[in-house]
Amino acid sequence: MEELFIKFIKRECSQAEVQQIITYLKTSKDLSEIPHIHEVYKLLDEYPEMEEHVANRIHDNILEIAEQQENKLLKKKTLVWRYTAAAVFIGIFAASYFFRSNNFDNSTDTNPIVNDISITPNNIEPGTDKAILTLEDGSNIALGSGNTYQTKTTISNDEQIVYNQGKQKSSAITYNYLTIPRGGQFHIILSDGTEIWLNSESQLKYPVSFIDGATRQVELVYGEAYFEVSPSTAHKGSKFKVWNQFQEVEVIGTEFNIKAYKDETNILTTLVEGKVAIANGDLKQNLSPNQQSNLNTENNTIKVANVDVEGEISWKRGVFSFEGKSLKDIMKVLSRWYDVDIVFENTDLKSVKFNGVLDKRQSIEEILLIMKSSSINNYEIDNKIIKLK
Repeated sequence: MEELFIKFIKRECSQAEVQQIITYLKTSKDLSEIPHIHEVYKLLDEYPEMEEHVANRIHDNILEIAEQQENKLLKKKTLVWRYTAAAVFIGIFAASYFFRSNNFDNSTDTNPIVNDISITPNNIEPGTDKAILTLEDGSNIALGSGNTYQTKTTISNDEQIVYNQGKQKSSAITYNYLTIPRGGQFHIILSDGTEIWLNSESQLKYPVSFIDGATRQVELVYGEAYFEVSPSTAHKGSKFKVWNQFQEVEVIGTEFNIKAYKDETNILTTLVEGKVAIANGDLKQNLSPNQQSNLNTENNTIKVANVDVEGEISWKRGVFSFEGKSLKDIMKVLSRWYDVDIVFENTDLKSVKFNGVLDKRQSIEEILLIMKSSSINNYEIDNKIIKLK
Protein backbone atom coordinates (compact mmCIF):
# COMPACT_ATOMS: atom_id res chain seq x y z
CA MET A 1 0.00 0.00 0.00
CA GLU A 2 2.87 2.38 0.74
CA GLU A 3 4.21 1.77 -2.77
CA LEU A 4 0.76 2.43 -4.22
CA PHE A 5 0.46 5.68 -2.26
CA ILE A 6 3.79 6.83 -3.69
CA LYS A 7 2.68 5.94 -7.23
CA PHE A 8 -0.59 7.77 -6.57
CA ILE A 9 1.19 10.99 -5.59
CA LYS A 10 3.41 10.75 -8.68
CA ARG A 11 0.37 10.22 -10.95
CA GLU A 12 1.67 6.82 -12.03
CA CYS A 13 -1.30 4.70 -10.87
CA SER A 14 -3.56 2.92 -13.30
CA GLN A 15 -7.31 3.24 -12.74
CA ALA A 16 -7.31 -0.30 -11.32
CA GLU A 17 -4.61 0.68 -8.80
CA VAL A 18 -6.51 3.81 -7.80
CA GLN A 19 -9.61 1.70 -7.23
CA GLN A 20 -7.47 -0.65 -5.12
CA ILE A 21 -6.45 2.27 -2.91
CA ILE A 22 -10.05 3.44 -2.56
CA THR A 23 -11.21 -0.05 -1.66
CA TYR A 24 -8.43 -0.37 0.91
CA LEU A 25 -9.35 2.92 2.57
CA LYS A 26 -13.01 1.94 2.75
CA THR A 27 -12.57 -1.58 4.09
CA SER A 28 -9.33 -1.68 6.09
CA LYS A 29 -9.58 -1.89 9.86
CA ASP A 30 -5.84 -1.22 10.20
CA LEU A 31 -5.31 2.42 9.26
CA SER A 32 -1.68 2.63 10.36
CA GLU A 33 -0.46 2.90 6.76
CA ILE A 34 -2.72 5.81 5.88
CA PRO A 35 -0.94 9.18 5.93
CA HIS A 36 -2.04 11.51 8.70
CA ILE A 37 -3.32 14.93 7.66
CA HIS A 38 0.06 16.55 8.45
CA GLU A 39 1.83 14.00 6.30
CA VAL A 40 -0.46 14.99 3.45
CA TYR A 41 0.75 18.59 3.83
CA LYS A 42 4.32 17.34 3.65
CA LEU A 43 3.56 15.35 0.50
CA LEU A 44 2.27 18.54 -1.10
CA ASP A 45 5.49 20.33 -0.24
CA GLU A 46 7.55 17.48 -1.70
CA TYR A 47 5.70 17.42 -5.01
CA PRO A 48 7.75 19.86 -7.14
CA GLU A 49 5.92 19.29 -10.43
CA MET A 50 2.57 20.55 -9.17
CA GLU A 51 1.80 24.10 -10.25
CA GLU A 52 1.66 26.53 -7.34
CA HIS A 53 -1.94 27.66 -7.85
CA VAL A 54 -3.12 24.02 -8.00
CA ALA A 55 -1.19 23.17 -4.83
CA ASN A 56 -2.68 26.22 -3.11
CA ARG A 57 -6.19 25.13 -3.95
CA ILE A 58 -5.61 21.57 -2.78
CA HIS A 59 -3.98 22.76 0.43
CA ASP A 60 -6.81 25.18 1.24
CA ASN A 61 -9.44 22.56 0.53
CA ILE A 62 -7.68 20.05 2.79
CA LEU A 63 -7.91 22.64 5.56
CA GLU A 64 -11.54 23.34 4.72
CA ILE A 65 -12.66 19.71 4.72
CA ALA A 66 -10.57 18.85 7.78
CA GLU A 67 -12.10 21.74 9.72
CA GLN A 68 -15.62 20.72 8.68
CA GLN A 69 -15.04 17.11 9.70
CA GLU A 70 -13.32 18.07 12.95
CA ASN A 71 -16.31 20.21 13.96
CA LYS A 72 -18.63 17.27 13.29
CA LEU A 73 -16.48 14.75 15.12
CA LEU A 74 -15.26 16.65 18.17
CA LYS A 75 -16.50 13.92 20.48
CA LYS A 76 -15.14 11.04 18.41
CA LYS A 77 -11.91 9.17 19.08
CA THR A 78 -8.63 9.15 17.16
CA LEU A 79 -9.67 6.25 14.95
CA VAL A 80 -12.47 8.31 13.46
CA TRP A 81 -10.10 11.20 12.82
CA ARG A 82 -7.77 8.89 10.93
CA TYR A 83 -10.70 7.87 8.75
CA THR A 84 -11.29 11.57 8.16
CA ALA A 85 -7.65 12.03 7.23
CA ALA A 86 -7.97 9.08 4.87
CA ALA A 87 -11.03 10.62 3.23
CA VAL A 88 -9.21 13.94 2.84
CA PHE A 89 -6.21 12.15 1.38
CA ILE A 90 -8.09 10.10 -1.17
CA GLY A 91 -10.57 12.86 -2.04
CA ILE A 92 -8.30 15.84 -2.41
CA PHE A 93 -5.34 14.00 -3.84
CA ALA A 94 -7.67 12.34 -6.30
CA ALA A 95 -8.25 15.87 -7.51
CA SER A 96 -4.54 16.44 -8.01
CA TYR A 97 -4.20 13.06 -9.70
CA PHE A 98 -7.22 12.99 -11.99
CA PHE A 99 -8.34 16.58 -12.46
CA ARG A 100 -5.11 17.75 -14.04
CA SER A 101 -4.46 21.47 -14.18
CA ASN A 102 -3.44 21.59 -17.83
CA ASN A 103 -6.88 20.26 -18.80
CA PHE A 104 -9.08 22.01 -16.31
CA ASP A 105 -7.65 25.26 -15.04
CA ASN A 106 -7.47 27.99 -17.64
CA SER A 107 -6.70 30.82 -15.23
CA THR A 108 -3.37 32.63 -15.24
CA ASP A 109 -3.62 33.74 -11.62
CA THR A 110 -0.81 32.01 -9.70
CA ASN A 111 -2.11 33.06 -6.31
CA PRO A 112 -5.88 32.68 -6.47
CA ILE A 113 -8.21 33.61 -3.67
CA VAL A 114 -10.23 30.62 -2.52
CA ASN A 115 -13.74 32.01 -2.10
CA ASP A 116 -16.17 30.96 0.56
CA ILE A 117 -18.62 28.37 -0.69
CA SER A 118 -22.24 29.43 -0.52
CA ILE A 119 -24.44 26.56 0.62
CA THR A 120 -28.11 26.98 1.44
CA PRO A 121 -29.52 24.12 3.53
CA ASN A 122 -30.61 21.48 1.06
CA ASN A 123 -31.97 17.97 0.89
CA ILE A 124 -29.63 16.67 -1.80
CA GLU A 125 -28.87 13.01 -1.20
CA PRO A 126 -27.16 10.36 -3.36
CA GLY A 127 -29.53 8.18 -5.33
CA THR A 128 -31.05 4.99 -3.94
CA ASP A 129 -32.70 1.78 -5.17
CA LYS A 130 -36.21 2.85 -6.11
CA ALA A 131 -38.66 2.49 -8.99
CA ILE A 132 -42.30 2.75 -10.01
CA LEU A 133 -43.94 -0.44 -11.32
CA THR A 134 -46.85 0.20 -13.69
CA LEU A 135 -49.19 -2.76 -14.14
CA GLU A 136 -51.31 -3.64 -17.18
CA ASP A 137 -54.35 -1.90 -15.68
CA GLY A 138 -52.37 1.35 -15.27
CA SER A 139 -51.99 1.19 -11.50
CA ASN A 140 -48.63 2.27 -10.05
CA ILE A 141 -46.68 0.60 -7.24
CA ALA A 142 -43.69 2.20 -5.50
CA LEU A 143 -40.72 -0.19 -5.16
CA GLY A 144 -37.63 0.17 -2.98
CA SER A 145 -37.23 2.41 0.06
CA GLY A 146 -38.45 -0.32 2.38
CA ASN A 147 -41.48 -1.24 0.25
CA THR A 148 -42.13 -4.90 -0.58
CA TYR A 149 -44.42 -6.27 -3.27
CA GLN A 150 -45.49 -9.84 -4.02
CA THR A 151 -47.98 -11.59 -6.29
CA LYS A 152 -48.22 -15.08 -7.77
CA THR A 153 -45.80 -14.08 -10.52
CA THR A 154 -43.54 -11.45 -8.92
CA ILE A 155 -41.67 -10.59 -5.77
CA SER A 156 -39.83 -7.38 -4.97
CA ASN A 157 -37.63 -6.12 -2.15
CA ASP A 158 -35.60 -2.93 -1.65
CA GLU A 159 -33.28 -3.57 -4.59
CA GLN A 160 -34.92 -5.67 -7.27
CA ILE A 161 -38.07 -7.20 -8.72
CA VAL A 162 -38.11 -10.83 -9.86
CA TYR A 163 -40.64 -12.46 -12.19
CA ASN A 164 -41.34 -16.18 -11.94
CA GLN A 165 -39.68 -18.45 -14.45
CA GLY A 166 -42.47 -19.60 -16.73
CA LYS A 167 -43.77 -19.66 -20.28
CA GLN A 168 -46.94 -18.03 -21.52
CA LYS A 169 -49.13 -20.44 -23.46
CA SER A 170 -51.56 -17.95 -25.02
CA SER A 171 -50.77 -15.40 -27.72
CA ALA A 172 -51.86 -12.51 -25.48
CA ILE A 173 -48.94 -10.76 -23.79
CA THR A 174 -49.29 -8.73 -20.61
CA TYR A 175 -46.84 -5.83 -20.28
CA ASN A 176 -45.48 -4.01 -17.25
CA TYR A 177 -43.43 -0.83 -17.12
CA LEU A 178 -40.59 -0.17 -14.70
CA THR A 179 -39.77 3.53 -14.38
CA ILE A 180 -36.67 4.75 -12.54
CA PRO A 181 -36.91 8.39 -11.41
CA ARG A 182 -34.02 10.81 -11.12
CA GLY A 183 -32.02 9.80 -8.05
CA GLY A 184 -32.85 6.11 -8.47
CA GLN A 185 -31.69 2.77 -9.85
CA PHE A 186 -33.17 -0.73 -9.82
CA HIS A 187 -32.54 -4.34 -10.81
CA ILE A 188 -35.06 -6.59 -12.57
CA ILE A 189 -35.00 -10.30 -13.40
CA LEU A 190 -37.40 -11.17 -16.21
CA SER A 191 -39.35 -14.41 -16.40
CA ASP A 192 -36.75 -15.95 -18.77
CA GLY A 193 -33.92 -15.26 -16.30
CA THR A 194 -32.57 -12.20 -18.14
CA GLU A 195 -31.16 -9.64 -15.68
CA ILE A 196 -31.40 -5.90 -16.31
CA TRP A 197 -29.89 -3.06 -14.26
CA LEU A 198 -31.65 0.26 -14.85
CA ASN A 199 -29.95 3.60 -14.26
CA SER A 200 -31.51 6.89 -13.13
CA GLU A 201 -34.25 8.45 -15.26
CA SER A 202 -34.98 5.32 -17.29
CA GLN A 203 -38.04 3.32 -18.33
CA LEU A 204 -38.37 -0.29 -19.47
CA LYS A 205 -41.41 -1.99 -21.04
CA TYR A 206 -41.41 -5.79 -20.85
CA PRO A 207 -43.72 -8.84 -20.86
CA VAL A 208 -44.74 -10.34 -17.54
CA SER A 209 -43.93 -13.67 -19.21
CA PHE A 210 -42.73 -14.65 -22.66
CA ILE A 211 -44.53 -16.83 -25.20
CA ASP A 212 -42.79 -20.20 -25.37
CA GLY A 213 -40.51 -20.38 -28.44
CA ALA A 214 -41.32 -16.86 -29.69
CA THR A 215 -38.83 -13.98 -29.93
CA ARG A 216 -38.32 -12.38 -26.54
CA GLN A 217 -38.62 -8.62 -26.89
CA VAL A 218 -38.40 -5.67 -24.48
CA GLU A 219 -38.38 -1.92 -25.03
CA LEU A 220 -35.98 0.52 -23.42
CA VAL A 221 -38.34 3.47 -23.73
CA TYR A 222 -35.62 5.86 -22.58
CA GLY A 223 -32.61 6.00 -20.27
CA GLU A 224 -29.77 3.58 -19.62
CA ALA A 225 -29.76 -0.14 -18.91
CA TYR A 226 -27.27 -2.95 -18.60
CA PHE A 227 -28.47 -6.32 -19.95
CA GLU A 228 -27.31 -9.82 -19.05
CA VAL A 229 -29.44 -11.92 -21.37
CA SER A 230 -30.43 -15.53 -20.78
CA PRO A 231 -29.08 -17.38 -23.85
CA SER A 232 -31.37 -18.60 -26.63
CA THR A 233 -30.10 -22.15 -26.13
CA ALA A 234 -32.07 -22.22 -22.88
CA HIS A 235 -35.28 -21.08 -24.63
CA LYS A 236 -35.67 -23.33 -27.70
CA GLY A 237 -33.51 -20.98 -29.77
CA SER A 238 -35.78 -17.95 -29.27
CA LYS A 239 -34.04 -14.65 -30.02
CA PHE A 240 -33.86 -11.71 -27.63
CA LYS A 241 -34.32 -8.15 -28.90
CA VAL A 242 -34.18 -4.73 -27.29
CA TRP A 243 -35.72 -1.83 -29.16
CA ASN A 244 -36.73 1.77 -28.88
CA GLN A 245 -38.04 4.30 -31.39
CA PHE A 246 -34.62 4.69 -33.03
CA GLN A 247 -32.95 1.29 -33.08
CA GLU A 248 -33.36 -2.44 -32.58
CA VAL A 249 -30.70 -4.59 -30.94
CA GLU A 250 -30.71 -8.31 -31.68
CA VAL A 251 -28.81 -10.16 -28.99
CA ILE A 252 -26.48 -12.87 -30.17
CA GLY A 253 -24.31 -12.71 -27.07
CA THR A 254 -25.17 -11.95 -23.49
CA GLU A 255 -23.91 -8.72 -21.87
CA PHE A 256 -24.24 -5.16 -23.15
CA ASN A 257 -25.20 -1.63 -22.15
CA ILE A 258 -27.58 0.78 -23.90
CA LYS A 259 -27.67 4.50 -23.16
CA ALA A 260 -30.63 6.28 -24.80
CA TYR A 261 -31.71 9.32 -22.81
CA LYS A 262 -34.50 11.57 -24.02
CA ASP A 263 -32.40 14.74 -23.83
CA GLU A 264 -29.48 13.30 -25.82
CA THR A 265 -29.27 12.87 -29.60
CA ASN A 266 -26.86 9.93 -29.50
CA ILE A 267 -27.72 6.35 -28.52
CA LEU A 268 -24.71 4.40 -27.27
CA THR A 269 -24.69 0.59 -27.29
CA THR A 270 -21.64 -0.97 -25.64
CA LEU A 271 -20.90 -4.69 -25.95
CA VAL A 272 -19.24 -6.37 -22.99
CA GLU A 273 -19.50 -10.02 -23.94
CA GLY A 274 -20.85 -12.00 -26.91
CA LYS A 275 -22.27 -10.29 -29.98
CA VAL A 276 -25.14 -7.95 -30.87
CA ALA A 277 -26.54 -6.60 -34.13
CA ILE A 278 -27.71 -2.96 -34.28
CA ALA A 279 -30.39 -2.00 -36.82
CA ASN A 280 -31.90 1.36 -37.78
CA GLY A 281 -33.95 1.04 -40.95
CA ASP A 282 -31.56 -0.13 -43.63
CA LEU A 283 -28.54 0.56 -41.42
CA LYS A 284 -27.11 -2.53 -39.73
CA GLN A 285 -23.98 -2.97 -37.66
CA ASN A 286 -22.56 -5.91 -35.72
CA LEU A 287 -20.56 -5.28 -32.55
CA SER A 288 -17.74 -7.29 -31.03
CA PRO A 289 -16.70 -7.13 -27.34
CA ASN A 290 -15.20 -3.77 -26.28
CA GLN A 291 -16.92 -1.98 -29.15
CA GLN A 292 -19.54 0.76 -28.93
CA SER A 293 -22.00 1.91 -31.57
CA ASN A 294 -23.02 5.56 -31.64
CA LEU A 295 -26.34 6.15 -33.38
CA ASN A 296 -26.96 9.81 -34.16
CA THR A 297 -30.75 10.20 -34.10
CA GLU A 298 -30.63 13.50 -36.00
CA ASN A 299 -28.92 12.23 -39.15
CA ASN A 300 -29.43 8.46 -38.68
CA THR A 301 -25.76 7.51 -38.91
CA ILE A 302 -24.01 4.78 -36.93
CA LYS A 303 -20.35 4.91 -35.96
CA VAL A 304 -18.46 2.14 -34.18
CA ALA A 305 -15.38 2.59 -31.98
CA ASN A 306 -13.38 0.64 -29.44
CA VAL A 307 -13.98 1.90 -25.90
CA ASP A 308 -12.99 1.32 -22.29
CA VAL A 309 -15.90 -0.96 -21.37
CA GLU A 310 -15.27 -0.79 -17.62
CA GLY A 311 -15.54 2.98 -17.72
CA GLU A 312 -18.77 2.86 -19.74
CA ILE A 313 -20.53 0.48 -17.34
CA SER A 314 -18.99 1.78 -14.09
CA TRP A 315 -22.39 3.15 -12.97
CA LYS A 316 -23.53 -0.44 -12.47
CA ARG A 317 -20.62 -1.03 -10.06
CA GLY A 318 -21.47 2.03 -7.97
CA VAL A 319 -18.93 4.54 -9.32
CA PHE A 320 -18.75 7.38 -11.81
CA SER A 321 -15.86 6.95 -14.22
CA PHE A 322 -15.10 9.96 -16.41
CA GLU A 323 -12.39 9.76 -19.07
CA GLY A 324 -12.03 12.94 -21.09
CA LYS A 325 -15.64 13.93 -20.41
CA SER A 326 -16.76 17.56 -20.51
CA LEU A 327 -18.14 19.16 -17.37
CA LYS A 328 -21.43 19.63 -19.25
CA ASP A 329 -21.74 15.87 -19.82
CA ILE A 330 -20.58 15.05 -16.28
CA MET A 331 -23.18 17.35 -14.77
CA LYS A 332 -25.90 15.59 -16.77
CA VAL A 333 -24.89 12.34 -15.06
CA LEU A 334 -24.73 13.93 -11.61
CA SER A 335 -28.05 15.75 -12.06
CA ARG A 336 -29.80 12.44 -12.73
CA TRP A 337 -28.25 10.63 -9.78
CA TYR A 338 -28.63 13.43 -7.22
CA ASP A 339 -31.91 14.75 -8.68
CA VAL A 340 -30.64 18.31 -9.02
CA ASP A 341 -30.61 21.05 -11.67
CA ILE A 342 -27.29 22.51 -12.81
CA VAL A 343 -26.80 26.16 -13.80
CA PHE A 344 -23.54 27.21 -15.49
CA GLU A 345 -23.07 30.84 -14.49
CA ASN A 346 -19.63 30.54 -16.06
CA THR A 347 -20.49 29.00 -19.45
CA ASP A 348 -16.79 28.44 -20.26
CA LEU A 349 -16.84 25.58 -17.74
CA LYS A 350 -19.12 23.49 -19.96
CA SER A 351 -16.26 22.47 -22.25
CA VAL A 352 -13.70 21.76 -19.53
CA LYS A 353 -12.52 18.13 -19.76
CA PHE A 354 -12.33 15.86 -16.72
CA ASN A 355 -10.72 12.52 -15.93
CA GLY A 356 -11.72 10.89 -12.68
CA VAL A 357 -13.38 8.11 -10.71
CA LEU A 358 -15.91 9.06 -8.00
CA ASP A 359 -17.98 6.99 -5.61
CA LYS A 360 -21.75 7.24 -6.19
CA ARG A 361 -22.27 7.19 -2.41
CA GLN A 362 -20.37 10.45 -1.95
CA SER A 363 -22.34 13.55 -1.11
CA ILE A 364 -22.67 16.14 -3.85
CA GLU A 365 -20.71 18.58 -1.67
CA GLU A 366 -17.73 16.20 -1.53
CA ILE A 367 -17.69 15.86 -5.31
CA LEU A 368 -17.95 19.61 -5.84
CA LEU A 369 -15.13 20.25 -3.36
CA ILE A 370 -12.89 17.86 -5.30
CA MET A 371 -13.69 19.71 -8.51
CA LYS A 372 -13.20 23.06 -6.79
CA SER A 373 -9.69 22.07 -5.77
CA SER A 374 -8.70 21.71 -9.41
CA SER A 375 -10.96 23.66 -11.72
CA ILE A 376 -14.15 25.49 -10.84
CA ASN A 377 -13.62 28.72 -8.94
CA ASN A 378 -16.73 28.46 -6.82
CA TYR A 379 -20.19 27.00 -6.61
CA GLU A 380 -23.46 27.68 -4.84
CA ILE A 381 -26.07 25.18 -3.66
CA ASP A 382 -29.58 26.53 -3.29
CA ASN A 383 -31.98 23.72 -2.40
CA LYS A 384 -31.97 21.49 -5.51
CA ILE A 385 -30.11 23.94 -7.77
CA ILE A 386 -26.32 23.96 -8.14
CA LYS A 387 -24.72 27.04 -9.67
CA LEU A 388 -21.18 26.70 -11.07
CA LYS A 389 -19.12 29.88 -11.16
